[in-house]
Amino acid sequence: MSQQPSHPLPSLVALRAFEATARHRSMSRAAEELCVTHGAVSRHVKALEATLGVQLLARGGSATDPTPEGQRLAEGLTTAFGVIHATLERVRPGPLTLSCSASIMLCWLIPRMAGFHRRNPDVQVELNMNYDKVDFSRDNISLAIRSSTIPPPRDAIIRELGAEWIGPVCAPDYLAAMPLVTPDDLAGAHLLATNTRPEAWRDWAEATGNGGLTLKAQRSFDHFYLLIQAAACGLGVAVVPHMLALSELQSGRLVAPFGFTPGARHLRLWISPQAAIRAELKALEAWLVGEMATFGAAPRPEARGGT
Repeated sequence: MSQQPSHPLPSLVALRAFEATARHRSMSRAAEELCVTHGAVSRHVKALEATLGVQLLARGGSATDPTPEGQRLAEGLTTAFGVIHATLERVRPGPLTLSCSASIMLCWLIPRMAGFHRRNPDVQVELNMNYDKVDFSRDNISLAIRSSTIPPPRDAIIRELGAEWIGPVCAPDYLAAMPLVTPDDLAGAHLLATNTRPEAWRDWAEATGNGGLTLKAQRSFDHFYLLIQAAACGLGVAVVPHMLALSELQSGRLVAPFGFTPGARHLRLWISPQAAIRAELKALEAWLVGEMATFGAAPRPEARGGT
C-alpha cells in the first residue's frame, strides 16, 4: 500500500501562478497569461509560500523577483510544465501554429503555402500574425519567423535563415520621372518608410557605405505590405526587404535602381521545444529552411527589376 506524503502537496494552481510570476517578473503579466486577476495570483503565491514555509518572491520596486529558493523552484516548475505540455502534444497533437509578421505572411508565406501542402497534405498549419516576442505555451505557437533584433524565448530552438537583403524600390514610371543614378539622387526623391522600421533608410545607407547621406522619409505606413503597394503605385521610393517585394519585382510593378545589399538584420526560425519532436514540425521546418535559403544569398541580377 502506498504511503501518503508527509507534507501536503501544494496546489497545482498555486504552482502555475508562481511559475508565471517568476518567469515574467510580474504578477500583472502572470495574471494576464492565466486569465485571472492580480489579486488571485497574489493569493496563490502567498498560499504557496505558507505551504512550503519559505519566501519565494522578493517583492519591491516595479518587478517581482524570485528569491534564491524561489528561483530554484521556478526553474524546476518551468521544466515540469514543459514536460507536461510535450506529453500532451504527443498524446493529443493539434495543428501546428506558425507565427510571423503580417508582411511576411501576405507577401511571402501565403503565396508559397500551396507548395507545402502539396508535399505534406496531412499536415495542418494555422497562421498567427505577430512580429514581436512570443510565449510558446501561452500563445500555443509551434514555430515563429523573427528578425534577429527580437530576443527569442529562453527555451527556443533557433535555426538561422540567412541575411535580410534590402534595397530601395519604386515604380518604373517614377524612376523615369526621377532618375536615380547614384544614391545622392535620393535627396530629391519622395522617400517612404514604415512605422515598424522607421530607421530603414539609415540602415540601408550604412550597409552600402553611404552613412553620410541624410535620408529622411516624408511619409510612413503601418506595414511593409502597405509600403510596397504605395511604392508600386508611384508614391515614392521605399527601402524594403527583397523577399517581400519579389512578386512586384518579377511582375515589373517595381524596380530596384541600386539592387539589394545584405542589411544588419538576419531572419531566424524559433522552434518550440515542446513541439520539436513532432514529425509534422520537422517537415514544416525543413520546408521553411529550404524556401528561405534563396533569400539569404545575393538576389539574382533580375531582382533589380530591369534597371
